[in-house]
Amino acid sequence: MSQSLSDLPFIDLYVRLDQPEQAFFRSKDRSLNNASNFVPADYQVTIDRFAAAVSHKLVDLNDGAIDFDGVRMRLSRQKLNDNSLWVCARRINTILPDIEKLGHPAHILPHMLSLGRRDGLIIVSGATGQGKTTTAVGLLAYYLRTYGGTAVTIEDPCEFQMAGRHGEGGQCFQVEVEKEEDWAMNLKRALRWAPKYIYVGEIRTPKAAEQVLRAASTGHMVITTVHAGAIEEALLGIIFLAEQSMGSGVYNMLATSLTALVTQNLKETGVDLKYLYTEENSPGDPIRTLIREGKPGMLTTYVDRIGARLAQVKPVQQFSRPTEIKK
Repeated sequence: MSQSLSDLPFIDLYVRLDQPEQAFFRSKDRSLNNASNFVPADYQVTIDRFAAAVSHKLVDLNDGAIDFDGVRMRLSRQKLNDNSLWVCARRINTILPDIEKLGHPAHILPHMLSLGRRDGLIIVSGATGQGKTTTAVGLLAYYLRTYGGTAVTIEDPCEFQMAGRHGEGGQCFQVEVEKEEDWAMNLKRALRWAPKYIYVGEIRTPKAAEQVLRAASTGHMVITTVHAGAIEEALLGIIFLAEQSMGSGVYNMLATSLTALVTQNLKETGVDLKYLYTEENSPGDPIRTLIREGKPGMLTTYVDRIGARLAQVKPVQQFSRPTEIKK
């Protein structure tokens, strides 16, 4: 009897598409996920069905998403140097995360949650698999439930199922981008919906980076993720992209729009967090000044000060026991 793909404990599944070959996977168990494991033989019929479904889904595309056996996956197809054709399917955890149960530091989390009252740009950065998307979506869901308003998400692919009502006054619409060049267009279009919140799954193009900064500086709260291992790397990555589209004006616009930057690393004890935020309605904020002067590398000196300052503030909420954060 063939097994369901939902029973296979994978985070990444590797399947050959052009001819039969044993598939293998990376386990979602963090203690085992560096190993490459062969998919057991009793899954073969399922793997064959999955390969056919992927080939049908990606007729003219190399990237996309698929729902199969109750599992949603992000797809990346690649032709290799020996002319074999493979797909990597990454499991998407579609259950909407509760930001209060993800193990973020208790002295920082209340401040992160309070940012939903503001506008500007929140950047969540980290290496691959460190829970950036989970944190960003968890924040957005909390803001919608707590503060209300309309949100538009722009993603490739849409991961968590956020469309619909959140609390009494929150509404979310999700847009899935199919082509790289469509990021900026969809961002521009989203502004016409008068959203309070915009979530951008990832900034990929110079035009998209420019649109993100313009949206964040004109009364919207924009939340986005960036692949970077340090605070200065995240800012430099956005600057590099946006500067190609808007020139040196990027420094002033980023300084004006930045609300907070989170860099996180997952550990067994919870989330190791580096947190930076600007003061509201304070153009002379020293963090903004360093960005305007093109000195983002000096911002790390403020991380410890901010952590110490927030640690002295008594938390106003009681949080549930942390659970493992998912990407």
